[in-house]
Amino acid sequence: MDLQIIDETQQVSAHQLKLVKEILNYAADYLDLPSNTEMSVTFMNNEHIHEINKEYRGIDKPTDVISFAMEEDGSEGDIILPEEFDLPKNIGDLMISMDKVKEQAEYLGHSTDRELGFLAVHGFLHLNGYDHMKAEDEKEMFGLQDEILDGYGLQR
Repeated sequence: MDLQIIDETQQVSAHQLKLVKEILNYAADYLDLPSNTEMSVTFMNNEHIHEINKEYRGIDKPTDVISFAMEEDGSEGDIILPEEFDLPKNIGDLMISMDKVKEQAEYLGHSTDRELGFLAVHGFLHLNGYDHMKAEDEKEMFGLQDEILDGYGLQR
């Protein structure tokens, strides 16, 4: 997977960057996504994610992770390309508040690695069409999320 990572905080460790890259690649393999799948992850502080949450979601407070999906199925005006043309699929962008990673890890009593991995996988699943608005969808998404985290080795 082609993964672009942006650290606005300038405080994300090399270990954390590696963790996010590895767990998202593991998740992409788990979902059997094409190897040319593209996405980005931006690490930011509570102030910046608060602005984005307010502007795009109408929620006036910081949040832990925001997912912006790029491609939707069934779009009109699809471009028809020759079969041999392998166009990368950009699934979208994740924004993760590193302030929330620390706050929530402390509150929940687990490592920042676990919280960061959880938020990355949670947002990644949203980018791939999973949701938790209905009970049955929540069961499916959270079950898959746990399978990926456990398979990678980030158990609670």
